[in-house]
Amino acid sequence: MDSKVNLTPQRKAIYDVICESNNHPTAAEIIENLKENGFRFAYGTVYNSLHYLTEAGLIHELKLGEGSSRYDGNIDEHQHIQCEICGRVDEVFTEINGEWLEEIDKETGYTVKSHQVILKGVCPTCQNQ
Repeated sequence: MDSKVNLTPQRKAIYDVICESNNHPTAAEIIENLKENGFRFAYGTVYNSLHYLTEAGLIHELKLGEGSSRYDGNIDEHQHIQCEICGRVDEVFTEINGEWLEEIDKETGYTVKSHQVILKGVCPTCQNQ
């Protein structure tokens, strides 16, 4: 962790909730988890902390369409897949093919520095219902 990062007790509590979660929580879910654990932070504190933690590179904000942003404590390179029925989000660790990224560079003229691919599908639970 960067020594310039200022993890106040509030930011640390929010960061811990995100890192201990396996479901990529929304801000509302983070607030609910904090309340269940005895914390009473103002909504502004939570949203400002999420912005700070994202800007500091400690978490990733996932913008998955028109819904609320979700937050991910795993900052290692990976992708996500979202269920089109229930909204569940899972991580995908299959590497992105370098040739595909080169083709994108050629097509757009951009130099790809990072990427986030969001796949859509139907999760196993929804498939079985």
